[in-house]
Amino acid sequence: MFLNTVLVVLTDLAARLLGNTVFRQHFHLLLSAVVMFGPALSFWVSQHSVFAKRSHFLYRMFLRSGWGWTCIFVGSFVFLLSFSIRRSFALSLRHLSRLGVAGGLWLCFCKLLDRLENATGSCYEPLIANTEVTNGQPLLVLREGEIKSECLKAGMLWRGYEVSEDVFLLCLCCLLLAEETAIFGPYLTLGGISDAPLRILFLFCVLLLGLWIFLLLCLLAYFPQFPTQLLGGALGCLSWRGLYQGWYRMRPSWYCPGRPGLGLLNTKTSSNEPGDGQLSHDHCDN
Repeated sequence: MFLNTVLVVLTDLAARLLGNTVFRQHFHLLLSAVVMFGPALSFWVSQHSVFAKRSHFLYRMFLRSGWGWTCIFVGSFVFLLSFSIRRSFALSLRHLSRLGVAGGLWLCFCKLLDRLENATGSCYEPLIANTEVTNGQPLLVLREGEIKSECLKAGMLWRGYEVSEDVFLLCLCCLLLAEETAIFGPYLTLGGISDAPLRILFLFCVLLLGLWIFLLLCLLAYFPQFPTQLLGGALGCLSWRGLYQGWYRMRPSWYCPGRPGLGLLNTKTSSNEPGDGQLSHDHCDN
């Protein structure tokens, strides 16, 4: 009973925050400020910290498979919430398709960024044995005909136009999590069924959002790379705006999955906000 009370209190507080209109309208601005000014933290953090090593557990366990973790928790939450309300696999799959679209967009951008870096970059071999240095760095010898994967595999350096895929992924995942979980606040306000599994999944999503923000701060503070990280953050925010503030605002159809909460909360008006309506369950009376 005590643990259930704690779970209810925590999820209610988180749901109110994520479902708050002010938070939802300004979260992308907060994230943009973090990306822009986060590298300034490098002046205060210690390079001897455990987070200053790319081999840290959090980087290996979560950052390299960030999209997978996001899909698992957000997908489970979206499916359980939508199915518990409507008992419709078709509607649940339609809401899940937003994750598929975002994942496809992320993969396409990664392929394009990789091609851009290969097309504009060059491979250099550092002359470690040479005692001459330029600006504190060893001299580099250009190696023609190398691609990035072969260059890095040979232990050489690749220099090209880069966009931080890590920052791009983290920003996109943060914004996606904020959008998909924002519906839970209005859902509870309108008297929706909130059993323990649904609340636990929601709480996991909130914790994952906190973890992504923490890892984003770590990358910006311990591994500052300007302007590649700024470009990655901008690309993530533009992807979110194109999907959730553009395409998903259209009426649901075979080519558009619709915005979060559409078809789950019956609205009285034409408002685009999921909280402006009444909750309707097909399998129960509230």
